[in-house]
Amino acid sequence: MRGFVTFPSGRGLLAALCAIAGASPAIADESGMSFWLPGQFGSFAAVPVTPGLSMPVAYYHTSVDAGAAKQFIAGGQLVAGMDASADLAFFIPTYTFREPVAGGQASLGMAWAAGRMRVTADATATGPGGGQVGRSRTDQVTGGSDLYPLGTLKWQDGVNNWMVYTMAGVPVGAYRKGRLANIGVNHWSIDAGGGYTYLDPKKGHELSAVAGLTYNFENEDTDYQNGIDGHVDWAASQFLNEQLHVGVVGYFFYQLTGDSGSGAVLGDFKSRVNAIGPQVGYFFAVGREKGYFNLKGFWEFDAKNRPEGWNLWLTAAIPLSAFGVGR
Repeated sequence: MRGFVTFPSGRGLLAALCAIAGASPAIADESGMSFWLPGQFGSFAAVPVTPGLSMPVAYYHTSVDAGAAKQFIAGGQLVAGMDASADLAFFIPTYTFREPVAGGQASLGMAWAAGRMRVTADATATGPGGGQVGRSRTDQVTGGSDLYPLGTLKWQDGVNNWMVYTMAGVPVGAYRKGRLANIGVNHWSIDAGGGYTYLDPKKGHELSAVAGLTYNFENEDTDYQNGIDGHVDWAASQFLNEQLHVGVVGYFFYQLTGDSGSGAVLGDFKSRVNAIGPQVGYFFAVGREKGYFNLKGFWEFDAKNRPEGWNLWLTAAIPLSAFGVGR
């Protein structure tokens, strides 16, 4: 690794909030939502960061819906139509090692989120052809998410940056069978992949893409196992000056294998969704280090077996090493 990317100020670059661990923004996987939260990787995803302890934080809002003609399994129940919203605050304490690992820079983190979710279904039923038992039912929950351990390894060679990552989902979040709104997904998950960032400080060009696969274990309360998911998060931006950059972000999500288990009464129920939107980022001084703010929004399209809508991220990454913590 040939050192960290620097801008004209000569100060170390604290990369963007590269990943927010994936809490489902509405219900459990069988509802058409996934362990992997699309869009969690963004600009500078593969760029090495300032070593030491940092505390990335993020506010996440999502609003999605599906028409009354669309059916989902939510909390072990068959529902028709869905309207969901969520507001979550993520906390991701992360330690980046100073000494190289396999010639690259290693980081370990643990993410957790807290917030509220609200889900409305037009109708609920007792089975795939069962009778309707209710109309316009609404559930909401306030609580914490599952735990999301995350590890990354990054390499840099001039303007080219590469990374590999692995992430897991530990089911300890707020979940109750029969409830439409759940923050936790109530099953173990593991995700792994790799990414690339092109970053030219002289011209101010940046392009990032991260791809991965998710394996989901069974939700034992509902006897439902989601299939293997594939996903790509991407971002492109242009620096307007040393601190400010603007650009576009997007994602592709595609379920590769079908759902299974006795609870999968709708069949393989493969889901997909794509999204695109704007972003703006700003670097600021924190002592002799750099902090970072980013705002990005996604508008979804071409969804199948999944609610569709929009979501917004407001993120901040603060190098605690600037305050003498975790050096």
